[in-house]
Amino acid sequence: MTNSAPARARLDASQNRRDTEEAFLDAAERLLVEVGYAQITTRSLAAAAGANHGLVHYYFGSMEELLARVLDRFTGRLVARQRAMYAADVPFIEKWKKAWEFQEEDLAAGYPKIWLELQAMSWNRPELRARMGVVNAEWRSVLRAAFKRGAREYRVKFPVEAMVALVMTLAQGYQLERLVGIRDGHRQLLSWIEQWLESLEAARKGGT
Repeated sequence: MTNSAPARARLDASQNRRDTEEAFLDAAERLLVEVGYAQITTRSLAAAAGANHGLVHYYFGSMEELLARVLDRFTGRLVARQRAMYAADVPFIEKWKKAWEFQEEDLAAGYPKIWLELQAMSWNRPELRARMGVVNAEWRSVLRAAFKRGAREYRVKFPVEAMVALVMTLAQGYQLERLVGIRDGHRQLLSWIEQWLESLEAARKGGT
């Protein structure tokens, strides 16, 4: 059975569209990190993507939708990484330390800046705010599962939802301050948390 010429043409067109969409998403990701959403225009984005500016709205419907998909795509990569890390057969304290190493990697890659840029956009855009809520929920689900396992591992009791909220707030505050060059107290805070986890790990080992 051979593909007909029209069928091959449709496949080629579909692949071309996917490639162009990815080029737009890649370009938007770079520009969000480099200049922020307020400086991105349809034409500057198209130039960075090497594509026709008319395709932005044709493929995505709006610039807002395109930027939301940038965050969705970036989040998907990081959530998959975090789930794999938390599923590893190592003590919870090692996972916690690794998570904060990832925090540094993500700051360098620009994810927190993209998250905060779109969060600011969403304040006056209800539809985007709903999309941001979905992304936030993804991160909370990762932490919820990780902290439930950690609590069982260390045989401690704490309200999981409160702990998730605490760490989400800690992480976003940390990111926000780092993006404006503030580091005051960060090392001391993380060191204090690690000492607490080390005491739980020592108790766990002593009880086995």
